[in-house]
Amino acid sequence: MTSTRTVAAWLATFGLLLFSVLAQDYTCSPTKPCAIGCCSNGGVCGLGPVFCAAENCTSSCGYKSECDPGWGIQWSNASTCPLNVCCSAFGFCGSTADFCGDTKVPEPSCSGNSATNGRVIGYYEGWNLERSCNTMAPEDVTLGYWTHINFAFAYIDPGTFEIAPMSNDVAALYQRVSALKQKQNGLEVWISVGGWSFNDPGATATTFSNLARSTSAQSAFFKSLISFLVNNNFDGVDLDWEYPVAPDRFGSPDDFVNFVSFLKNLRAAFDNAGLSHRFGISLTLPSSYWYLQGFDIAGMEPILDWFNVMTYDLHGTWDAGVKSIGNIVQAHTNLTEINLALQLLWRNNIDPAKVNMGLGFYGRSFTLTDPSCSATGCPFSAGGNAGPCTATAGILSSVEIGDVISAGATVTLDKDAAVKIVTWGGNQWVSYDDGETMKTKLQYANSKCLGGTLVWAMDLDNGSMIGDMGKTSDFSKKVVTGDYSGLWFY
Repeated sequence: MTSTRTVAAWLATFGLLLFSVLAQDYTCSPTKPCAIGCCSNGGVCGLGPVFCAAENCTSSCGYKSECDPGWGIQWSNASTCPLNVCCSAFGFCGSTADFCGDTKVPEPSCSGNSATNGRVIGYYEGWNLERSCNTMAPEDVTLGYWTHINFAFAYIDPGTFEIAPMSNDVAALYQRVSALKQKQNGLEVWISVGGWSFNDPGATATTFSNLARSTSAQSAFFKSLISFLVNNNFDGVDLDWEYPVAPDRFGSPDDFVNFVSFLKNLRAAFDNAGLSHRFGISLTLPSSYWYLQGFDIAGMEPILDWFNVMTYDLHGTWDAGVKSIGNIVQAHTNLTEINLALQLLWRNNIDPAKVNMGLGFYGRSFTLTDPSCSATGCPFSAGGNAGPCTATAGILSSVEIGDVISAGATVTLDKDAAVKIVTWGGNQWVSYDDGETMKTKLQYANSKCLGGTLVWAMDLDNGSMIGDMGKTSDFSKKVVTGDYSGLWFY
């Protein structure tokens, strides 16, 4: 029998632990099964023997919890949670106080300048010259602060598994970007392979999964990649697989193990290529638990040079499709959420020196439903109006945001989130970083002993954002040689 106390406790936390659809209707019957959980004799959905044992259950009796809070593995899909997050008393995995109680995650702590004196990686969008304005040719890149440039992107041919350019126009830029190494001592240029759209529905949706599970495909890829890196004078590869295992991104359960094996084989292929130059390997990581759980980060860490954590794009118009969030305006970058994201790494003893924190030279914009409600959490009806140069609803470059501010927009500071909010035109809303908020984030990165930062994307700037990063931090200027007109701050 289901005790009254157990049911009451379950109902008290059910809305916090399940998707909102269940919070709206957690009742069940023999003919109305639970969406998640077993239907008890009392007509309530739940997990564990109190709800799922044969003598207590009327329907959906085989449903198992995510993790085992102590009622026995026969009632659970796993004994523990991915990424060492907490198993709640009701068998759900999570990292907030609802799941972990008062348990605290041990976090790294430093007093130095590890991040601001470390890596400063800028992603260069190979397609940016397609914009009608505010483009950045390779020769216009502001040098002096970047330690690395990651060229985005190259693709993988889904049939041959050889490296393939995004387009002929993008391919024509590879060597122009790597030529910047002649202008700045110590600058490295890497190729980033993949990207979000590479795993969109289409011919390449499962290419990463197919590559990771096939040694013959890997042999073709490694040979092609090494030739590509040598011919274009690149220094390493950044793998941007979005995302392994995730079913909504065409992932497969075997990706979790296969990705680590693939990385080991890639490192061995580089080391055994007989080249005098050591090629680096980095990996792009999501900031969300939902997607990060598909990565064996502890198994990957010894193989990789570092992780690039996408601590931007935390929110956007896509939130409207997430029932637990909804269509409310929230900043795409938020220091509180960044801290929670990095805690997932600390739970797995990842070396902070191998972690780069992501910053955005852009903002996510919204059209407010009610112009009189413009605070964080107010509803939106659509993405913000497209900018004149980025020409895409819901996003504005830092240059476009600067133009909006210059035209008289209202700017407010969210101090806790370390982000600025701009409102204008009656119903337009965008979040963005400036020198003040970047300084706060960089100080945070230093305090957590991080190895550096990454920026998406350097071509969304006109030199002012990277200049602000330099002015408000302890970045050491890199020596730039030759006649370089793009070096605006010297």
